[in-house]
Amino acid sequence: MDFQSIKTNDPKEHAQNIEKYITQFKNFCHEESSLVNEPKAKALFETTSEVLGGLEKAFSDYQSENEGAWINDEERSTLQ
Repeated sequence: MDFQSIKTNDPKEHAQNIEKYITQFKNFCHEESSLVNEPKAKALFETTSEVLGGLEKAFSDYQSENEGAWINDEERSTLQ
């Protein structure tokens, strides 16, 4: 996996770039789990994939502002 930085100061574009690599690594870990027979290694790789899935969702929520933690203070006051 070759990480490429992007030339922008837009935080959402950087989040999208990072999310892309998280997704790739999540899928890689899931694939690797099917290549081993040792139960502890299989569990480790699958757990890693699941944790990365949570990070993937957090990055997605940040970009779309779906999660309450990512709503800015001005928007929060209008929602109350």
